[in-house]
Amino acid sequence: MPVPLSVLDLSPVPAGSTVTDALRDTLDLARSAERAGYARFWLAEHHLNPGVAGASPAVLMGAVAAATATIRVGSGAVQTGYRTPLSVVEDFGTLDGLHPGRIDLGLGRSGGSRLPSREPDGRGDRVVDGVLIPAPVSLAAIASSPRFRAQAAALRQPGAQVPPYEEFLDAVDGLITGTWTPGGVEVRAVPGEGAALQTWVLGSSGGESAVLAGRRGLPFAANYHVSPATVLDAVAAYREAFRPSDRLGRPHVMVSADVVVGTDDAHAARIAEGFGPWVHSIRTGAGAIPYPRPEDADALPADPALVTDRVATRFVGGPATVADGLDRLRAVTGADELLLTTITHRHADRVASQELLADEWARRG
Repeated sequence: MPVPLSVLDLSPVPAGSTVTDALRDTLDLARSAERAGYARFWLAEHHLNPGVAGASPAVLMGAVAAATATIRVGSGAVQTGYRTPLSVVEDFGTLDGLHPGRIDLGLGRSGGSRLPSREPDGRGDRVVDGVLIPAPVSLAAIASSPRFRAQAAALRQPGAQVPPYEEFLDAVDGLITGTWTPGGVEVRAVPGEGAALQTWVLGSSGGESAVLAGRRGLPFAANYHVSPATVLDAVAAYREAFRPSDRLGRPHVMVSADVVVGTDDAHAARIAEGFGPWVHSIRTGAGAIPYPRPEDADALPADPALVTDRVATRFVGGPATVADGLDRLRAVTGADELLLTTITHRHADRVASQELLADEWARRG
C-alpha cells in the first residue's frame, strides 16, 4: 500500500505575477490537494525572497484551513530562531481553536544567528537502490551574503539571544501541556494550552534536530528536496535516537521531495524548466527570483556547481515515472509519509501535477 502523500507549498511568485496572485494560488492549490486526497498541506517560511510569498506560515495556515474542510494544515517549518515559544504556541493554539484537530506544528532549528553549515565532506555522488544521493554542496555563498545577515537583523529584536533548541522544544511542549514553570512561575498559554496540535521536528542532516526529535519521541520530517546529500544521515540519526513516547510508539518519518508531473515525460520536462536558475538565485545568496517562464530559463544563470544536486534529484516525468521514483525514495528512506513540493511557472501546471500524481498513487493502492 503506498504511503500517504502531502503537500509543501512556498507560495512561489511566477515571473510577471504578483504576491496577491501567489497567495490566492496557494489557497486554490490547497483546495485541489484536499479534493485529490492528500493528507496534509504545509506552508513554508521564507524571508526577503522576491520570488516567494510564504513568509508567515501561521497567517497563511489560517486562510488555508478556512478554505478547506478536512485536510490537515501545518508549518514546514516555523523558524524558531526568530520566535519565542509563547508566541508560537499562542499562534498555533489560535489556529487549533478555530480548526480543531487539523493543525500540525512543524518546528525548524533555523533562523537566528545560526548560519547554514552544510559543506562538502569528501563524499561523491552515489546511487542507493535507484535513488541519487548527491555530493554535498557548499552553502558558503548564502552564509556570507549581505541578504542573509540583513534577514537576521530584520527579524530579531536588538540584542535578542536565541535559546538552545532543546530548551525551545521544552518550552513549547510545556506550554501546550500546561507544565512549563520558568523560574518556578506557572506560565499559561491562552490560547495554546491543551491544544490538539501534532508537533513535528524538521531537519536536513543527522545533527541536533534529528537527534532531539528521536529522543523526544516526535515525528520527524527529513529534507530530501533541500538537502538530498544528507537525507539518509538525518533519517538514520533520528531512528537511532528514537525513544517511545506517549505520542509515538515507533519512529515516524516523512521525507520531502521536489516533483513535477506532466501528462508524459516530455511534457513534464517542458513545464519543469526554470528550476535551475531559481535554485541558483537562492544559493548565490541573492534570494529566490520570481519563478522563470520556461522559454526564458536558458538565458538565466544556473551554475552546475550550485544547482546540479537539486535539479538531478527532482522527480520529473509522467505519472508513472514520478510514482516509480517516489516509491524508490520511500523504500530507501523507509518513509512513512512523503511531502511533495511542486514549482512551475503556470499555476495550472502545479494543480494538474498534484492531481495526476494523486490519481496514479491511488491506482497503485
